[in-house]
Parts: sequence; C-alpha cells; structure tokens
Amino acid sequence: MKVDWSTFWPRILEATGETVLMVIMTLILGSILGITIGLLLFVTRTGNILENKIMFNLLNVLINIIRPIPFIIFLVAISPLTRAVVGTTIGTWAAIFPMTIASAFGIARVVENNLVSIDSGVIEAAKAMGASPLRIIFTVLIPEALGPLILGLTFVTVSLIDFSAMAGTVGGGGLGHVAMTYGYQRFDGSVMLVTVIILIILVQIAQWIGNTVSRKIMRR
Repeated sequence: MKVDWSTFWPRILEATGETVLMVIMTLILGSILGITIGLLLFVTRTGNILENKIMFNLLNVLINIIRPIPFIIFLVAISPLTRAVVGTTIGTWAAIFPMTIASAFGIARVVENNLVSIDSGVIEAAKAMGASPLRIIFTVLIPEALGPLILGLTFVTVSLIDFSAMAGTVGGGGLGHVAMTYGYQRFDGSVMLVTVIILIILVQIAQWIGNTVSRKIMRR
C-alpha cells in the first residue's frame, strides 16, 4: 500500500524533528562525556601532567572494546541497561542513551588524538611558569586543540545521523523508523527516496556548520 503524500508529509516532518533531536542531544551529552574521558586519557599518559597508568590503561582498554562494536549490535546488546535507565527501549530517548555512550568513546579517541599532536614544549612552558594541571587543561590543552576538535566533532555528528537511522529500524523513531516501516516493509520506494534525500541534506548542513566554525576558530 503506497502512502498518501498529501497526508504523510506531517509524519515526515515529525520524523525529521525526532532525528534532529536525537543527533543534537547525543552530540551534547556525548561531547561532555567524551571530552572528559579524552582529557583524562591524555593527561594520565606516561610522563604527562597527571600520570596514572591504571587510569590510562583502564580507559584505553574500555575505548578499544566499545569502539569496534557495530552500533546496531551495541544498541541491542545494552538494551537491558537502556530499559533500566530510560524505562523503555522504544522511542527517541531510548535511542539517545546508547547513541550517547557509543559516541562518547569515539569522541574520547578524537580528543586524545588531537591533544597528542600539541607541541609538548607548550605544556612544558606552562608547567615552568607554575601553572596547575587544571589550569594547563583549560588554558593550554583545550584552546590549542579546539579547531581540530570541532572538525572531529563534525565527523562524529555525521556518524550520529547514521546512528539515528539505525536506531530507527529497531523502534528508535526518526527517519530510520519511517524508512523501515513505510518504505522497506511496504515496498514504497518514494518513502525511501525522500528519507535518503533528507538524511543527505542533514549531513551537508552538519558538515557546513562544522567546517565554518572550525575555520573561524583556527583563524584566531
């Protein structure tokens, strides 16, 4: 049964709003958690300002375990935890929880890689001036890595749009749910085409915003 587009557009707009909500909330929550983990991973490395081998190895192993897991499998695997925290495994907020966890560990690795590229002489100069570890983090590390970090977060945002579509196929809502329910299961190619076009537009908007913000920061 083909959809009636005269009445179906509101559902498309609602699904687009759900996808945007999932991506934005996950990006905010995942960035807070991921940047924190990434900073801890960097500063606890051997020879760094808060060297702690136990903490570093624990975080490093955790990231290496979670990051390679395909998101659709990760989504299903932690569904009991999602139900315990959110109260359900269906809906937009139930999708945001696993998306946040998965993205946080990806962001953590992006943050660490950007911080590693910072000239160690800058950090040593700050230490020589008597700056505390906390001051070094907020006045040296974060400002130095901010431009590349924005580009990294842009890449993560594009991945989150992909995550949201996958979450929709298992009851997460959004455009993925519409594509699966009305496009794939009802063999309606027009619905699939529209959802794909909207997802491409969202990716282009995210990439443009990320590139623009990063360019302005790097010029400072």
